[in-house]
Amino acid sequence: MQRIHQRLRLPEALAGRRFDQAAAAVLDEYSRSRLKVWIDSGELTLDGKQAEPSTTVRGGEEIVLDAEIEAAVPVAPEPIPLKVVHEDESVFVIDKPAGLVVHPGAGNRSGTLQNGLLNLDPNLAAIPRAGIVHRLDKDTSGLLVVARTLTAQASLAAQLERREVHRSYRGVCQGVLTGGGTIDAPIGRHPRDRLKMAVVDRGRNAITHYRVLERFRAHTYLRINLETGRTHQIRVHFAHQRAPLVGDPLYGGRPRLPPAPSAELKATIQGFRRQALHAIRLEFAHPGNNKTVRFDCPLAEDMASLVAALRTDAGQEARA
Repeated sequence: MQRIHQRLRLPEALAGRRFDQAAAAVLDEYSRSRLKVWIDSGELTLDGKQAEPSTTVRGGEEIVLDAEIEAAVPVAPEPIPLKVVHEDESVFVIDKPAGLVVHPGAGNRSGTLQNGLLNLDPNLAAIPRAGIVHRLDKDTSGLLVVARTLTAQASLAAQLERREVHRSYRGVCQGVLTGGGTIDAPIGRHPRDRLKMAVVDRGRNAITHYRVLERFRAHTYLRINLETGRTHQIRVHFAHQRAPLVGDPLYGGRPRLPPAPSAELKATIQGFRRQALHAIRLEFAHPGNNKTVRFDCPLAEDMASLVAALRTDAGQEARA
């Protein structure tokens, strides 16, 4: 792993260009896709602030790159079982299990979704990132779409940029929320912990909508829709609301239990070792014909068991 730190000033000639375009012009040793990742993560800043890739520059601003580069390694096909919800000549829709990393990286050189996709369709080797256009955290389960052609990849990437890919999640948070709402709070890199994101004044715009589906004694079952797609957005936003997702190892803190919980509920909550978040619905314009398509999948088995245990506990308390 190599850490890089570069500080430079944008030439006046780049005035009027997008930030990502200007960055590509002065940091041409890196790919545009890598630069966009750094912009999105806050590792590449504009005048000391995290900025959108589309921000117009005026020329003369200082940009700072502070990031780690992993050594490039070839991604090999591996026979990893994948649950394919839909496939056609343009896309795959995959129901990703919790625990499966999307891309190879530090500590995960193999055994990823990308390795499995290359085994599923060797032609994906000709598509950047094997056609993966958006990601789910390792321990978030549910739906994601994979492009099978360069044309499909360009279409889906453009839809994501325009916020036209609609994603709906189910989540279980700690605490009893009184009603649905919208969390509108900017997200950027945590000022002290580089592994975490946080709500920060100089972060990027981030909007999460949620609705209460069920309330339990000390938890809430939620429907969550993203308007933006920042790293760890749902997890950070609910932690910021003091209602972190059950099991979240990074943002959740200690497990919370209702008074006098049953042995079953206590074991279920304490044994839930990943964030209780599942991408249950995915909707986008199909790259082949531009018609809107929608895909749904069942709740992951461990989350279904968690919700069932919370319902049982709430029912027993009501009858007591």
